[in-house]
Amino acid sequence: MGEVFENSVIKEIINRYKFIWSIDYAMGLLEWDMETYMPKEGIIERSIANRHLSVLEHRLLLDPELVSLVEKAKSIETLNDYEKGVVRVLDREITKAKKIPESLIAELREVTIRAHEAWVTSREKNDFSIFKPYLEKIVELEKRMADYLGYVEHPYDALIDYYEEGWTTKDVERMYDSIIPELKSILEKVMSDSRYPKCHYLESYKYDITKAVEINNRLLDILGFPRTRARIDVSEHPFTINFGIRDARITTRYEGYDIKRTIYSAVHEFGHATYELQIDESLSGTPLARGVSMGIHESQSRFWENVVGRNFAFTKIVGSLIREYFPELKNFSDEDIYYYINTVKPSLIRVDADELTYNFHVALRFRIEKMLIGNEIKVSDVPDIWNNTMEEYLGIRPKDYKSGVLQDIHWSQGSIGYFPTYSLGTIISAQVGYAIEKDLGKKLGDIIDSRNFAEIKEWLKRKIHRFGATYAPKELIRRNLNEDVNPEYYISYLKNKYL
Repeated sequence: MGEVFENSVIKEIINRYKFIWSIDYAMGLLEWDMETYMPKEGIIERSIANRHLSVLEHRLLLDPELVSLVEKAKSIETLNDYEKGVVRVLDREITKAKKIPESLIAELREVTIRAHEAWVTSREKNDFSIFKPYLEKIVELEKRMADYLGYVEHPYDALIDYYEEGWTTKDVERMYDSIIPELKSILEKVMSDSRYPKCHYLESYKYDITKAVEINNRLLDILGFPRTRARIDVSEHPFTINFGIRDARITTRYEGYDIKRTIYSAVHEFGHATYELQIDESLSGTPLARGVSMGIHESQSRFWENVVGRNFAFTKIVGSLIREYFPELKNFSDEDIYYYINTVKPSLIRVDADELTYNFHVALRFRIEKMLIGNEIKVSDVPDIWNNTMEEYLGIRPKDYKSGVLQDIHWSQGSIGYFPTYSLGTIISAQVGYAIEKDLGKKLGDIIDSRNFAEIKEWLKRKIHRFGATYAPKELIRRNLNEDVNPEYYISYLKNKYL
């Protein structure tokens, strides 16, 4: 895009913001290290360091000179879209920072760092009581956060808006009202049919982890994972983190069975990383050099994981790699691999759920979060509510904490309000797939068959990635997909595929 910042006030804002960006960079690196290589006992000093860095960032954001510059920029009528984006993003952050006491920022940061280790230990020992006091503290702090931020109707509004700018609890409820009945209907029909299997031999096949690592790396290379700007590691819960537009890091996990789990975790995280790596270089080091929201971010990971990754053309690529590295599976045809990857059945683990049941998992978490923040339930109630709701939605019940309430990392990070963005992103992913086929005049399957993933990535860059956080999420979709978020594309995608 060339030089996009021309206004002198905006340039001064960006220069001052570099100090905040640098702290973000450092905290991101500390977080990545904590979830990958940090010795277990390092958590004590790490939590203190993160606490002080968070406070320092909060103070820099409220620096009177920066605040004054942003206020001045708000009245300038000649700003271009990128300059307006800088003002929108920073004004939003400053407004929130003014409302939140420094002590709350510090306490939440330190508690969540310690809570991460408690969550890991709880999972290992399958003992909710270890994590419970940390979750109680996090919920208490998040309630206070919502009160400080303010809301019109429900305290959860303040938390969902943190992750998805402009969204409210009612927006989330409308989203689920529009898709859950349709999903139930489609799932019922698929479960009564035998075309998409409920289980597959390969789900219990025990694989050599060293070979699975090679398959993931080969697949990432086929997709165009830029090794000089990105890397893949292993963590308890797969994630993506970026340190700018030239350094994105993803993780997966290897459980030793059901190899599609690690493969599709890697493909999912590849989608997140690609978004960050394709932001225009002119935005580097600015408030715009980030994904605009978690819903848009999840649309990119879910697009690659499902719309591309579970397409028959892509499962053929996966199948060829599986047969190459595991010759004993050479008799499994492309069709066998496709149906293995697209098994449909109620299951307990969200990250491994199929396309039809996935959003029930997310709706469950939204339901619990809303009740927790609304003082309708206590943390001690959560395991039973979790199990009962899982039974209500999918007819199955967790037998332990690890496959139930302890399976996700997010609450240990204080990420309450985050989960609905998974469903929003899943909906948008189908809308993106439709727009790509319409614009390029080609079926995605044909593009995948030719292994021309660069063509897909270029479209995503042009329409979504390059802008970073320039436009608010609703505006970005409206401008570049030519309509608002529309769940009908998602339901149509599922019906066309499964029915």
